[in-house]
Amino acid sequence: MPSLSSTLRADTGRSRELRLKRGEERRLAGGHLWIFSNEIDSDATPLSAFAPGDLAQITSHRGQFLGHAYVNPHALICARILSRDAAQPVVRELIDTRLRAALTLRERLYREPYYRLVFGESDGLPGLVLDRYGDVLVGQIATAGMEALKDTVAEAVRTLLAPAALYWKNDSAARQLEHLPQVAEAAFGEIPAQITAVEAGLRFAAPLIQGQKTGWFYDQTHNRARLRRYLWPRARVLDVCSYVGAWSVTALKAGAAAASCIDSSETALDFAGRNAQANGVALEAIRGDAFEAMKALQERGERFDVVVLDPPAFIKRKKDIPQGTAAYRKLNQLALSLIEGEGLLVSCSCSYHLAPEELVTAIQTAARHTGRFVQILESGGQSPDHPVHPAIPETRYLKAFFCRVTREVG
Repeated sequence: MPSLSSTLRADTGRSRELRLKRGEERRLAGGHLWIFSNEIDSDATPLSAFAPGDLAQITSHRGQFLGHAYVNPHALICARILSRDAAQPVVRELIDTRLRAALTLRERLYREPYYRLVFGESDGLPGLVLDRYGDVLVGQIATAGMEALKDTVAEAVRTLLAPAALYWKNDSAARQLEHLPQVAEAAFGEIPAQITAVEAGLRFAAPLIQGQKTGWFYDQTHNRARLRRYLWPRARVLDVCSYVGAWSVTALKAGAAAASCIDSSETALDFAGRNAQANGVALEAIRGDAFEAMKALQERGERFDVVVLDPPAFIKRKKDIPQGTAAYRKLNQLALSLIEGEGLLVSCSCSYHLAPEELVTAIQTAARHTGRFVQILESGGQSPDHPVHPAIPETRYLKAFFCRVTREVG
């Protein structure tokens, strides 16, 4: 017997009502897509009547249609809107339309098929990420509603792009918030052990199954391009939390004399070395905790002209803000102590809960502690294949500050 959610998906006309309390439609009217459980009129339309992945018509307290959404009664964000057109319910046609629109943007931005194809809410497909590596696609699903649509998405991807393979790398801890298991599996095709990314004419390999996220970080593509303009001959570069060496290889190909990678993963550093060799350069690999490795370099008297900090998110929830902010400050302080004379600091954060001005404060506090003077030359965010939804601040998460560092003046 088919599940209720699959029955609703097959029926182009019917889904049950989920009514909001009085006044709770204002945020949705502004363009947001999320509905929180405390915004539902549970007396009129109890959430308990829905199963994870069921579809619903979201209505105002007066019964006005607001959108078609999927539901998870067990999550704080209990529903996410997929369509605001009453005549366009959540069916295959809608998924096709969203994917085609996403593809059109990326093909205008990039000459080769290496990019983030779908960025969740910003592309009208909340809970879905798809990264494209030539003829291999890697996807991640973060919500029960999108999990229920997984097969439909896979079929639509196959029809639109005819890729060799689609791999669901659904191993993110974020799935726990939706009561979803962490599972990695092939949707179709033969899954390679590693993926290839092409960026600014450089080719990189990265592990797929053992790799981070979907295997690569397309969100930093444009920031790595920015780095090129600030490099000079004989520059010594330190790449902290390097993963597979994208920052280092980019710097070396742009004229840097030497680069060292710090990462805790032996696998990542092995790929970093291979990526350097494949692109005709060489780098030093330092395995260890970023804080401890930087401190050891400082104690040995090692100094660098450029330090790139691209750490994982230290702040994943609001309660992590104090401890995470302290970690960013300490990391930047260690970096500044390793810069010889005048140099460049590239300080990044992918923590949404750390506001840009708070990262600036962490950099400035670190500068004061180390007796350095910092000038912010440029700031960057995520690459345009990670578009920002104007009504959803959570879609803007990446910060990158390019800072000139000199001895303290005044």
